[in-house]
Amino acid sequence: MKKALICGISGQDGAYLAKLLLDRGYEVCGTSRDAQMSSFGNLARLGIRDRVKLESMSLNDFRSVLQVLAKIAPDEVYNLAGQSSVALSFEQPVETLESIATGTLNLLEAIRFAGGKIKLYNASSSECFGDTGGCAADENTPFRPRSPYAVAKATAFWEVANYREAYNLFACS
Repeated sequence: MKKALICGISGQDGAYLAKLLLDRGYEVCGTSRDAQMSSFGNLARLGIRDRVKLESMSLNDFRSVLQVLAKIAPDEVYNLAGQSSVALSFEQPVETLESIATGTLNLLEAIRFAGGKIKLYNASSSECFGDTGGCAADENTPFRPRSPYAVAKATAFWEVANYREAYNLFACS
């Protein structure tokens, strides 16, 4: 049975991903900064709260990430965690960068330390493109981030690309 670790499982997307993976026969583990105190209402609403193992993990703390990866030993990691408000990113730019860019880097490093066999999906954002002048963005559209959130997501995108190429990790955004 495949084992998935979802960072950011308490959010809407994390909960729906957990349900999808459970329905496909995965063992699902999820993280929150404080799993003992979180209500995990989205998991409860979907009726899967008791089918998911939960761990406390702070993505901006490398040791925390390494410990959870060692404990869970997932086949796949889905990174949906981090500060997610563009507006709030202007008020809290350091927290935004740390939770997204540093968090992604810590996951990549921990996976590399663990031998590089874990597959990583890192949630990206169209915010990386910034103002496209009304044109649709595609793979050839340059990044022109226009908020601290977008800068953090663009940074995480390039970290994933770098680790994929430099260390031959299975990592995608």
